[in-house]
Amino acid sequence: MTRAVRVRVPAKVNLALRVGGTDEQGFHELGTVFQAVSLGDEVQAETTRPGDFRLAFQGEGAGFLPVDDTNLAIRAAKLLAQRFDVADAGVSLLIRKRIPVAGGMAGGSADAAAVLVACNALWGLGASRDDLQPIAAELGSDVPFLLLGGTAIGTGRGIDLTPVMTSGTYHWTFALSHGGLSTPSVFKEFDRLSDPRSTEIPEPLLEALRAGDAAAVGANLTNDLEEAALSLQPSLAHTLKLGLEAGALGAIVSGSGPTCAFLAGSDAHGHELAEALSVFSGVRAVRRAYGPVAGAQVLP
Repeated sequence: MTRAVRVRVPAKVNLALRVGGTDEQGFHELGTVFQAVSLGDEVQAETTRPGDFRLAFQGEGAGFLPVDDTNLAIRAAKLLAQRFDVADAGVSLLIRKRIPVAGGMAGGSADAAAVLVACNALWGLGASRDDLQPIAAELGSDVPFLLLGGTAIGTGRGIDLTPVMTSGTYHWTFALSHGGLSTPSVFKEFDRLSDPRSTEIPEPLLEALRAGDAAAVGANLTNDLEEAALSLQPSLAHTLKLGLEAGALGAIVSGSGPTCAFLAGSDAHGHELAEALSVFSGVRAVRRAYGPVAGAQVLP
């Protein structure tokens, strides 16, 4: 076995998020376009004695995150060990956080994907990405995409993935909120405010991605959960307005929120958006990133 492995994993932004009705288990039918972005976490996994699974965090929101079996990262390590019958499995995990916590950018799911990749390498399992995908799907709707990366359509619960052909690089500016939003609470508010909607992905968005037309991508960003997120955290409306007034090509609440994502015309324009957004007291911090990028990757 290798003694230590480091893995970098991206955050995600939903370029489209359509929300339909619920299945027998209460999960909503989704149609989404994911894009992996360069804002990411780093997971370091080290061997430890059999049966010892430990987790620690540094960075963004570290003091508020559980380190027991309720955390997806620990669950990912234990599920992988179980599926591959690793009798002497044990791991010490250190996660350096940059993805906002409860921010709609899949930070917890990203860490779970990174742990699958890290422990696969650490324990010498030799599993392919295809081998890891069913385990990722058991852990949560966003985990399979964070293994894949790039840009992809997600259907069903978001775990059935089809890569999307894209051209060019997309420059994003993210405005982080002071408080988080739990995904279940946002879906509950969606159900209160709305009837189920069509989960069909808008074709103009896919055409714009193929053409590398950032302005058209910005014009076709859509999120059925945005109304619910704004209902729960009304200050987000002003954040979105500020970014659009500063010339963003498009503005959207990322996933279930409350992070707001702004598509910039260039890296320099992303800097300008960051400056305009940072003056608002409702914005805790601003981050810039680009996409699409690869999914969870072992670092040299």
